[in-house]
Amino acid sequence: MTTHFTELAQRAAADGQVTSQEVLALRRQGWGDGIIVREEAEALFALNNALDVRDDEWCDFFVEAIGEFVLNGTPPRLQCDDEEAEWLIAQVDHDGKLESMVELETIVRIIERAENVPVVLKNYVLEQVEREVLTGVGPTRCGGELSASHITSAEAQILRRVVFASGGHGPAAVTRFDAEMLFRLKDETLAEENAPEWDELFLDGVSNYLKGFALQNAQLDHDQARELQAFIADSRPNVGRFMGQMARELPQARNHFGKVFGKRDTAPSYTEQAIAGEAMTDHEQEWLDKMIGADGEVDELERRLLARIIEEGE
Repeated sequence: MTTHFTELAQRAAADGQVTSQEVLALRRQGWGDGIIVREEAEALFALNNALDVRDDEWCDFFVEAIGEFVLNGTPPRLQCDDEEAEWLIAQVDHDGKLESMVELETIVRIIERAENVPVVLKNYVLEQVEREVLTGVGPTRCGGELSASHITSAEAQILRRVVFASGGHGPAAVTRFDAEMLFRLKDETLAEENAPEWDELFLDGVSNYLKGFALQNAQLDHDQARELQAFIADSRPNVGRFMGQMARELPQARNHFGKVFGKRDTAPSYTEQAIAGEAMTDHEQEWLDKMIGADGEVDELERRLLARIIEEGE
């Protein structure tokens, strides 16, 4: 079936366009056995590179098919490991740049759907969008429309989706890398007519980094997820094994086991961790002072950021 699928993709690429009938045929062949394999995924990338026009039907299929391969092609489901991330980046960056909006949307959607993705994949998208903002060239600029360095609505939305995606550092957890990227974009586009969505993204992102908190065990890594999914799929009943496995795989469950069996609960609660995370540390204050003082003045967005931090601290 893989050979037939590849032949279909090659025929569709011959004239630089893909018809609805060809998309339907690829969909039937691709999901005929319930999975998308690497050879089929690479055939789709080759076809996408050859297209002169990418309509909505093709884009929807491409995003779905590549996402299915990366996230569900091999166990554990909804996980993207380092090797898969490197393969994906190599496919979209084969000529040194990310060219089409459908490729960008594919990676963003994978990061949104995944339970966990390598940091390199998330950072790759953010770096691409930052480059497009500063150069005016890229998939979010209609394939390369030159313009002033400003942040479009599409770019602001993509940045928000990636920065707050569940598959990144942690569910809705903003990293220092993210926050510094937002500061760089702000400094470079202060005099430009940015999209209305940009201001709130900057304020939400930086304040989340400074005032938010992320559990160290918020996400299982690839190996832990595989073991836990295999355990869940095991139908043999064994309560003792179940509780032991849960305690090992989900450290936060130890608190509940301790309460049940009368053991002292020494771990801080979620509320206590949230309160501690909301308080700015000396290190965070030093970082913020450095970022704001980098250009020797406090601009309007920085004033609004400081006001929000003070208000939320009251």
